[in-house]
Amino acid sequence: MHWADHAAKLLASRGNQQTIASGITPSGSFHIGHLREILSAEMIHRSCLDLGLESRYIFIVDSMDPLRRVYSFLDQSYERYIGHPLAFVPAPNQNGMPDPKLGNYCDFFLGPFLKALEEIGVKPQLIMNHEVYSSGVLEDLIHEAMSRREDIKGIIESISGRELGSEWFPYNPLNSDGSFDNVTIIDYNRPFVRWIDGNGIEGVSDIRKADGKMPWRVDWAARWGLHGITCEPAGKDHGASGGSYDTAIPISKILGYEPPPKMVYEWIQIKGGGPMSSSTGNTIGPIEALNIVPPEILRYLIARSKMSKHIDFNTGKMLFDIADEYERIASFPPTIEPDMPRRKRVAAETSLGALRMSQKNRNGGVSGSQVPLRHLALLAQIRKDDDQIWESLRNSGHIPEHPTEDLVLKLKRLRNWIESDHFPTDFRIEVTDVVTEKIRHSLSSSQLSFLKALGDRLNGADWNDDAINSAIAVAIQNCETRVSDCYEALYTLLVGKSKGPKVSTMMAELDQKSVLLLFDSL
Repeated sequence: MHWADHAAKLLASRGNQQTIASGITPSGSFHIGHLREILSAEMIHRSCLDLGLESRYIFIVDSMDPLRRVYSFLDQSYERYIGHPLAFVPAPNQNGMPDPKLGNYCDFFLGPFLKALEEIGVKPQLIMNHEVYSSGVLEDLIHEAMSRREDIKGIIESISGRELGSEWFPYNPLNSDGSFDNVTIIDYNRPFVRWIDGNGIEGVSDIRKADGKMPWRVDWAARWGLHGITCEPAGKDHGASGGSYDTAIPISKILGYEPPPKMVYEWIQIKGGGPMSSSTGNTIGPIEALNIVPPEILRYLIARSKMSKHIDFNTGKMLFDIADEYERIASFPPTIEPDMPRRKRVAAETSLGALRMSQKNRNGGVSGSQVPLRHLALLAQIRKDDDQIWESLRNSGHIPEHPTEDLVLKLKRLRNWIESDHFPTDFRIEVTDVVTEKIRHSLSSSQLSFLKALGDRLNGADWNDDAINSAIAVAIQNCETRVSDCYEALYTLLVGKSKGPKVSTMMAELDQKSVLLLFDSL
């Protein structure tokens, strides 16, 4: 059983109505790592629907969270906004300067991310936390938290090991500068909170407005109750022993609501670079990734791995490997036989579940691949004109008369990838125009003999993958050079390096006369 189906089955035992949630703080540009939580939640939501449950998926934007520091992409003038809710901070212009004409900081970074989510088939119910606070719907929960202040304080201290001062309250008012920093509560009389800030200025906040917010561990527990959340995956930082998940669960019960079961996911890491972080710049953005690979491949990246397993990600060879795996399953889905061994049944069900969860449209068919990504990458580098690519694919039987809209978009993304720094060096192809002295001197006498024998055999041969592959095999068999040295020589002649894509396929896509001229010039 796929992990999302397993989670849905456990949720079904708790009731028919489910609210699956994920959330994000829009502190800067988003990265692929954020998709782990979002797609994990969305896939569980899909599984709930497939199981016949009533389910909704909500996406909570922590727009009341403060700007914590001046990030590298911001001008130092943002120093004045540190501690201010992101929804009340102006967006940055292209120079990183605050510019109120561009709207607020939160919406500025959130908009492109929501567009990227839509492109991968994620369309949640959006909840902006600053709007929730300003609507007054949290009044009862804030009041209950303030009334149970000592109980909640005791929970946080005992579970997290943190010591909270005597001035701590489960509510943080905004001070006279509009910041959460340097403000102390001096009295509470529902619905008003009296405070004094670091400037010695006293003021009053109304808990029915966005004049302040609950601290994270309390806010998280309160939103579970307010929105009726039954499932919310969280990263391993929140799920660690003594972390915010462990404190939010008993706080939720104090506030009168049953918490969702604890569900923790591992992070996505840039291979060799550690966890992704918007603030450090160690990121690959989902929009950037969607410019180079189809959405089902990104979804498959998440769907194929259990939540408890971390994912090493890069936009090089790994994406080809993931695409290969997806295309293989999409083209030849495993079948479930009544008498098959349990281990094979589990593997087949898991693969089918991952395939189902990888589709952009839940009720649509499986988006297979007319053309494998590796083959399309080969053509995209050999042929600069798209029409030539479609002609080649028609001749090879990959497509009928016209390419599909998805295939056209796939080629466009692939060209973006090839032109970027992300494309793996090993897959780059630059076909040799002439045999240089450098190429000639890099080949041994036995390699040159092999190439001349192959050139003779290719003269007059049919120019297709099978015929070329057969000619290569016979030439290797009739020479005394190692097989690996033969292929190295062939790649060196054609693309100037020791390896590349399947050589017979590549040669079949090249102009026959041009290739034979290379052999003749040895």
